[in-house]
Amino acid sequence: MEGFLQALAAGLLIGAVYGLMCVGLGLIFGVMRVINFAHGDFMMLGMYTAFYLFTAAGVQAVFGNAVGPFVAILLAGPVLAVFGYFVHRTLISHVSGTRTASLEGEGHYAQLILTLGIALILQNGGLIVFGSVLASIRTPLSSSAWELGLTSDISVFINKARGIDAIVSLVIMTLLSLLITRSRIGKSLRAAADNPTAATYMGIDVDRAHRVAFALGCGITAIAGGLLATNYPFHPFVGLEYVIVMYAGVVLGGMGSIIGAFWGGMTIGLVQQMSTLILPTQLQNAAIFVVFLLIIFFRPQGFFGRVVERT
Repeated sequence: MEGFLQALAAGLLIGAVYGLMCVGLGLIFGVMRVINFAHGDFMMLGMYTAFYLFTAAGVQAVFGNAVGPFVAILLAGPVLAVFGYFVHRTLISHVSGTRTASLEGEGHYAQLILTLGIALILQNGGLIVFGSVLASIRTPLSSSAWELGLTSDISVFINKARGIDAIVSLVIMTLLSLLITRSRIGKSLRAAADNPTAATYMGIDVDRAHRVAFALGCGITAIAGGLLATNYPFHPFVGLEYVIVMYAGVVLGGMGSIIGAFWGGMTIGLVQQMSTLILPTQLQNAAIFVVFLLIIFFRPQGFFGRVVERT
């Protein structure tokens, strides 16, 4: 029982961070309908941005080793949001938004090739700039834990860094939900996602909405990557390891559903950790996709698929 509860707690904590990763990708796909192969590499840049903000930009000296990493991670989000906005404006906007009407396959062929090319450039550029040595954003909290005594014989240990990571993920998810549902810019994003043509007639700049969505998605995923880096080392090709998880979470939640993407990532985290009770660690990803196929078999639209159905 203690092992089961420990795996459940670990799955919920890592699942919250996976959910935040999936939300970043789900936001981009939900608004733009663009399959972004480079999304994992934007996460990688977020990891390195947080790492260098912490170690070389003075955040460690000002905030210390315990709080400093999380301050650097939160600062990395806006940095990658600006970078994502620039990438969309200079590259992706030419094959998405209102320009897709003149492109073959509504621009999807060009989008796939372009985002794949951006991924290769970021991976190899990262290898040149950052090197191949593993890096991590270490904090004393990563090697300490809170003990929750459930009974006199059963205790569950919560890693402090993972616990804070989960809290930060939930707070950001809540703020994003409020932004999407309550703000003017959120309404424009939803309008651009539901019916770009009608949104244009209503005076909404669809291309600008797409740039904002892409920037937000990159920034959110950068923060999620930084949170992961407090417990896992990373390298310039780390995006390849997580982009599959992101897409699986988005599909599980329902294509285009932000809340669904979060719960899809949470499901993946739970399955990954719970599978260690009966399977070797090397088979964690296999367990994820077995459960993924089972869920898709019985509910192909995903958890929240009905929310994003279109007429």
